[in-house]
Amino acid sequence: MGAGHNGLVAACYLARAGVQVTVLERDTVVGGAVSTVERWPGYRVDRGSSAHVMIRHTGIVEDLALDLTYQDLDPWGWTPYGDITFHVDLDRTCTSIESACGTRDADAYRVFALDWGQRNSKVFDAFQGAPTPGRLGKAIWGAGRGTGLPGIELARQFLTSADSLLDSLFDDERLKTALAWMGSQSGPPTHEPATADLVGWNTVMHRLAPGHPVGGSGALSEALRQRLESYGGRVLLGHGATRIERTGVRTAEEFHPADVVVGACHVLTILELAGDPRLERARRTVRVGNGIGIVVRLATRALPAYPRPETYRSLQLLAHSREQLRLAFGQYGAGLVPEDPPALAMTFSAFDDTLAPPGRHNVTVWGQWHPYALKHERWEDIREREGEKLVAAVDRVAPGFAGSVEHMHVQTPVDLERELGLLNGQVMHLEMGLDQMFAWRPLPELAGHRISDGLYLCGASTHPGGGVFGASGRTVAQLVLKDRRRRRG
Repeated sequence: MGAGHNGLVAACYLARAGVQVTVLERDTVVGGAVSTVERWPGYRVDRGSSAHVMIRHTGIVEDLALDLTYQDLDPWGWTPYGDITFHVDLDRTCTSIESACGTRDADAYRVFALDWGQRNSKVFDAFQGAPTPGRLGKAIWGAGRGTGLPGIELARQFLTSADSLLDSLFDDERLKTALAWMGSQSGPPTHEPATADLVGWNTVMHRLAPGHPVGGSGALSEALRQRLESYGGRVLLGHGATRIERTGVRTAEEFHPADVVVGACHVLTILELAGDPRLERARRTVRVGNGIGIVVRLATRALPAYPRPETYRSLQLLAHSREQLRLAFGQYGAGLVPEDPPALAMTFSAFDDTLAPPGRHNVTVWGQWHPYALKHERWEDIREREGEKLVAAVDRVAPGFAGSVEHMHVQTPVDLERELGLLNGQVMHLEMGLDQMFAWRPLPELAGHRISDGLYLCGASTHPGGGVFGASGRTVAQLVLKDRRRRRG
């Protein structure tokens, strides 16, 4: 149930093992939040994600031999404030930091990248399977030991705020702002406890670049669909489930008998469709949150006037200070839109000519934090105004850009819920705080991916969380196959 990328990954692994698989999807497009559509004639525009980071580290694309071409995002990050560029190559990154911030910060960044890169290689191992205590302990054991620090200090560093970690390492506020804004992309602000590794996690991009699929983010989902069909599976679009029963799934069109159901959508949706008695506890306990942000999709006559062409491959980190980040989050917490929203821009049509007509460009700007439920206003009244704020954020660092915009499509949290089924517009399904990660996601009793006998859960509601990952889908497929072998035995 659900043709998002996690559901399609699960379906592919099951079908490859000889299981007869049908994927039911209410939408008319595969991929959910990893999909691309023609928004205006000649423009292929992503509906959700654009840059793919985690799935490139899983080996899923290679294991399934997907017909998919990734273009590396190298450099992977750039901030105009100080003109700091983050390359995959650590030496080039440190050279950029030294030029902007001085030798001390460049040397400190090198130590930070090597240290936290090693730690997160261990964390990533923990993300690759079910979050059982034994598996988590085995995967994470030894993380950070190369520093020579005692375990109690390593634990303290993991539980501290990202801002505290940054302050302990670096001097230049522009470098700290860029790293904090990149670390905030999971949702929690970097001044909250236990966010240090949201910044530390970025160091894995010095090992392997994020990627942009040729043709848009949805090319991944289309490749998964093609692979599933090559294994004999099928996808039924426009077939949304209305009820999960013990012997299958009912849609408005027909009943689909099944001995196993994998719910690859929001945990609250699955519990409701299954009539599960734990639904009320889940509604009261799990934190979906009040949205997370908005997206502006732009058709333009020109790219932003940045200093170097290589910048267009990067995630453009348009936050000028950590005070800007804190103020935006504070206003979000009060149910208000940010007066000065930090922005993250992406310009993939600079090197992928499938995304826009000749002589035109396709630019995406993400703005965090924007509440789903507003205290005083309605999204239908302020959609254009808030979209123009994000265009202005780009225009401030690339004057003249706003005048090149020909079309603007704004996806508010309400739109993200309506179009993509993301409750409250929460792109991570549930907030990514420490209490909703690992064996606590979505709840301890549901963290093993089994809802009940024959009913499983995968997707962003489960370990390892949101983002373009695919690990949850593969984990559930392995679990289903293991359970089937046990039953047969």
